[in-house]
Amino acid sequence: MNKKVVLAGGTGFIGNDFRRRFELLGYTVVDISRRPGHVSWDDAAGIAKALEGADALINLAGRTVNCRYNAKNREEILISRTETTALLGRAVAACAAPPKLWINSSTATIYRHAEDRPMTEADGEIGEGFSVEVAKAWEKAFFAFRLPHTRQVALRIAIALGPNGGVMTPYLNLVRFGLGGAQGSGNQMFSWIHVEDLFRIVRFAQENERIEGVLNASSPHPVTNRVLMRTIREAMGRKFGLPASRPMLELGALMLRTETELILKSRWVVPDRLMKEGFEFRYGTLKEALKNILS
Repeated sequence: MNKKVVLAGGTGFIGNDFRRRFELLGYTVVDISRRPGHVSWDDAAGIAKALEGADALINLAGRTVNCRYNAKNREEILISRTETTALLGRAVAACAAPPKLWINSSTATIYRHAEDRPMTEADGEIGEGFSVEVAKAWEKAFFAFRLPHTRQVALRIAIALGPNGGVMTPYLNLVRFGLGGAQGSGNQMFSWIHVEDLFRIVRFAQENERIEGVLNASSPHPVTNRVLMRTIREAMGRKFGLPASRPMLELGALMLRTETELILKSRWVVPDRLMKEGFEFRYGTLKEALKNILS
């Protein structure tokens, strides 16, 4: 029996990893993307055909947030998430044989800056600011659909770590060039997830039909920024790294056309629901994750 998964916006770091893993499991993977060679976001008939009879739809679409938050970029970041989600929802609702499961990306950034306690799905406090408003609108667009034959799961994904790309590349470069010290106060929490465990969470949701709603997709052991940088240095055999103050980070972010929020916001998120459901992480600690990534 042919198994099919549809990856929407799946040509980035996480999507490429997911495609490879699904194909190893014998799935046919169909991509919806603006890149040539895939089903286009403008091809309504192609999207409908792709979704018919699919085992799962996984939506990873969204413009990168690694940019300056000017008016143009803010609008593109928001629209790239909410409009693609709404388009997919309408397509799923029109299917004769809709996907059994729709997993939509969300972000752990939806919670407030937290240095006092961890945020869970049940008692986490929603934050404020541009990134939070985007996350709220994204989830609202997703859960606006009531699909009787399709389970819906929103993954509030922490910072994904893995080989061959993602945020590990700049972090490793900082350490390589002697700049791998604490950033800002160093006390801000860093919630993360190994990309393999992220895929295993998707599979866990596929196999457990009771799972729906919001899930925190993060390691159960977040660390402070200071511990993050020290652990990366140790894994790379570097004893010292220059710290970066907030003013230095602000200047660097301006030069690199990005925002310091990506580094300075304290994301203290734990996967309470997953742990209660019995999910077991392969890379629960940062040391385990880095050992795998650097090997």
